[in-house]
Order: sequence, then C-alpha cells, then structure tokens
Amino acid sequence: MKSTNHPAVSELLLLGLTDDPALQPFIFSLFLSMYLVTILGNLLIILAISFDSHLHTPMYFFLSNLSLNDICLSTSIIPNMLVNILRQNQTITYTGCLTQIGFVLVFVYTENFLLAVMAYDRYVAICHPLMYTIIMKPSLCFRLVLVSQFISTADTLLHTLMLLRLSFCTDLQIPHFFCELAEVIKLACSDTLN
Repeated sequence: MKSTNHPAVSELLLLGLTDDPALQPFIFSLFLSMYLVTILGNLLIILAISFDSHLHTPMYFFLSNLSLNDICLSTSIIPNMLVNILRQNQTITYTGCLTQIGFVLVFVYTENFLLAVMAYDRYVAICHPLMYTIIMKPSLCFRLVLVSQFISTADTLLHTLMLLRLSFCTDLQIPHFFCELAEVIKLACSDTLN
C-alpha cells in the first residue's frame, strides 16, 4: 500500500448501510422519520421544562441539557447521511470527516458526563435529602454542565489534533455511514501508537 501524507487526502468514501439502490428510499425515510421524532421529542422535553416552573430543579436542568445534547448529536450525523443518500454520493471531504468526528466526540463525551452528573444529583437527593437544596445550588449545576462541556471539548481537540498527524493509504473507505474515530485510525498507514 502506498502511503500518502494527510494534506493529499481530499475525500473519504463512506460505504453506508447498503449498496442496494432499491433499499435507499426505505433507509432514507426510516432515518428521516427517526431523526424528526428525536428532534421533536427532545424539543418537547426542553419546552416542557422551560415553561413549567415546578420543573425548575437540578434534575430537570440536567435533563434539558441532555435533550439539547441529543439534538446536537443527532444533527451532527443524520443530515449528512440523508444528503448522501439523496445525492447517491457517499464521499466526504477529509476536513468534513474531521469536523464530524470532532462534533460526534464532543457530544458523546458530554452525554456521558451529563449522565454522571445526573447520577451524582440523585445520589445527593437520596443520601443527603436535607442538604440537597444547599448542595445542589443552581450555580453548582451550571458549573457542572460547563465543566462537562470543557472537558469534552478539550479531549476532542486532543483526539482531532492527533488525527492530523497521521498519514493515510490510498484505500480510504470507511464501512459506516459517518466518520468514526476508530475507523479513520484504521485507515492510517503511519504508526498510530506514537
């Protein structure tokens, strides 16, 4: 396999779910409907929490942030896939692939941190019920979400910058419908352990 440097990489091929043209309209409609349900459901959760003053508690604050994060995660993957199905073109630029990896990683890491923060919130509510309102102040909740975003972004930048150092071979096919970090690393011809 011939090794080329990463600036020479202009496009990657996303192999998607299937090559069968007869299944493409079904896959498009299935993913479009799932995407719309995801967006609508999460927007309804955010609106319900925003407009009902009884739900202005730390748990629902974290839940609304988790819903917003889910909207962003879905939006970083599905629209590109739907456009590729419509265009019958499964290519993505190298820059677009790195951008998609970055957004996916930020939102996945943030989701994990938010779930951990929500678990901590429930721990405080169960184990220290009389101190709950003192411990889980709105300022702490906001800081926990902010720290989650900061750590997620920093870790994603680290991974993305490390990807920029790799050299790639000529066969640049990703067996998924979106750019995934592990699959892009598998395409590298250079040493990925250093």
